[in-house]
Amino acid sequence: MDAGTVLCVDDRPQVLPLRKAALESHGYCVKFASSGYAAIKVLEETPVAAVLLEYKQEGMDAEAVAYRIKQRFPNLPIILLSAYCEIPERILWLVDGYVMKSELPERLVPILERAYKLAPRSDQRSQRSGAA
Repeated sequence: MDAGTVLCVDDRPQVLPLRKAALESHGYCVKFASSGYAAIKVLEETPVAAVLLEYKQEGMDAEAVAYRIKQRFPNLPIILLSAYCEIPERILWLVDGYVMKSELPERLVPILERAYKLAPRSDQRSQRSGAA
């Protein structure tokens, strides 16, 4: 895979070092956002290859974050991460993959690579609504 930058969105910073180490060992660069609002800001400033989105978080929930990302960057793969077995189907329609936290990190990289390979290729920056 042509590894790129992955944005990890999670409001619990203590879980990020392990995720970062797993991704970096596969050639990815890793950026972090501690909220959905911060994630949108990062995406507006930095092109990324994919987003890893924690399902349960404070503030803007994962469904709202995924919806806003798909509106602004429709080809950007989003992988949902959760400890919950039952995720509402409406959010699963918004994301490109889903990984149970109990399966991390073994399943994360293969699902990330699959989503990245299946995503249509276009410049993320050109997908912004209202981009100058």
